[in-house]
This record gives sequence, C-alpha cells and structure tokens, in this order.
Amino acid sequence: MDKMTNWTDICDVNDILPNSGRAALYGGEQVAIFRITRNGKDAYFAVGNYDPCSGANVMSRGIVGNIGDKTVVASPVYKQHFCLDTGECLEEGQNLKTWPVRVEGDRVLLTS
Repeated sequence: MDKMTNWTDICDVNDILPNSGRAALYGGEQVAIFRITRNGKDAYFAVGNYDPCSGANVMSRGIVGNIGDKTVVASPVYKQHFCLDTGECLEEGQNLKTWPVRVEGDRVLLTS
C-alpha cells in the first residue's frame, strides 16, 4: 500500500454494530460505512450514503446480505441491491461511489 496515501480517522470500530452500517461525513460527502461479520472476522466497506434511486441519504440504514457471491446492501427505500465491493447496482445502472477503507487498531480509516 502506498505510504504517501492520506488516511482519515472516521470512527471507532465499536461505533458500527456487526452486519450494519453507520453514516459519516468525509470530505464534505456522506459516506455509509458497513461492518460485515463472517466466521468471526469483520470486513469493512465504504459507499456513498446517497441513494441515487430515491434521492435520499439513506444507504447506511439499508439491510445487508448476500446475492450469489456478492455482499450487498439493499436500499431502505426502493430495495435496489448495491454491491458493497464495487458500488454496482444489481438491478439498475445507477451505482454508488466507493472508498478504500481499512482498520488500524480500533479505528476505521478512509481515503480517496
């Protein structure tokens, strides 16, 4: 990983319940950060909180799950499914922005 990349501290890992999301403000944009727990290990994903299908900042409130081999979040408004790895909408052509995310100690970090 590039040591010149600037990572921004967003929150404590315990601020995000397992298998759920939390909204945060990063660089003037609302970001939905998800903590997905499988086999006792956590994975973190960051996507835009703005739902392009409904026009509302609600993605952090979506329901997470799997469709095939993809980890997804379902919009709480119209229920479109978005891949948490890529931001791709599985039903329509409108996608979510994604951010690289990592954990250092107990802190969740984002970068552009």
